Amino acid sequence: MSTDKMPVKMPVAVITGAGSGIGRGVALALLAAGYRCALLGRRAAALAETIALSAHPQNALALPADLSQAEAVSAAFAKLIAHFGRIDFLFNNAGTFGGQAPIAETSTETWDSVIAINLNGAFYCAREAWRQMLAQDPPGGRILNNGSISAHVPRPHTVAYAASKHAITGLTKALALEGRSLGIAVGQIDIGNAATDMTADMPRGMLQADGSTRAEPVMDLRHVADAVVMIANQPIAVNTLFVTIMATAMPYIGRG
Repeated sequence: MSTDKMPVKMPVAVITGAGSGIGRGVALALLAAGYRCALLGRRAAALAETIALSAHPQNALALPADLSQAEAVSAAFAKLIAHFGRIDFLFNNAGTFGGQAPIAETSTETWDSVIAINLNGAFYCAREAWRQMLAQDPPGGRILNNGSISAHVPRPHTVAYAASKHAITGLTKALALEGRSLGIAVGQIDIGNAATDMTADMPRGMLQADGSTRAEPVMDLRHVADAVVMIANQPIAVNTLFVTIMATAMPYIGRG
């Protein structure tokens, strides 16, 4: 009898918001680490650019979708499951900042759009991944939600963003509780000032709690990607429930 081991299929990761910023960096890092990856996001061209940057484009699948719409999320997940057959890891990353304005000047449209992507979209994606993780053989998997420093301490004049990210912490805790008897590990990564298009203004100056405007340091995106890959590679018996990664000198502890 042959002692050769049966080939092990590459694990499957789903990355939302994979067309730019943190999502793109994490998608590229997971592809380099040996994952098959489904890339979800609103812009087909941006997802194609991410895949083109990888040394392993054959292991990537682009799935353009409006993640604020439950039906669009369901359709995208149906396609990725038909293509890959399972889900081992979901990086729930897609988000929008919504700008800075006092609450009196924050429009209903801004509030609704931020909540729709940052919170509703995260819930829709987690729900679809959850259903598949329960049904697959072997069952189980891991979900990592992208929170924020603002999930703990808000920036001035960011009511919609701060509320949405505080809500992500509640989502993480609820799913971690529900998943621990089902072989589904759920955690959250809170990121401070990774260098992306969203943080491009930070070195030029950001409004602070004392009313001043000061430059803030940023860190290389690769450190965030490395942290996500480390968490993705953990055995399912281990859960990184919360982790914060940030530029060392950014104003967080003692903010205000």
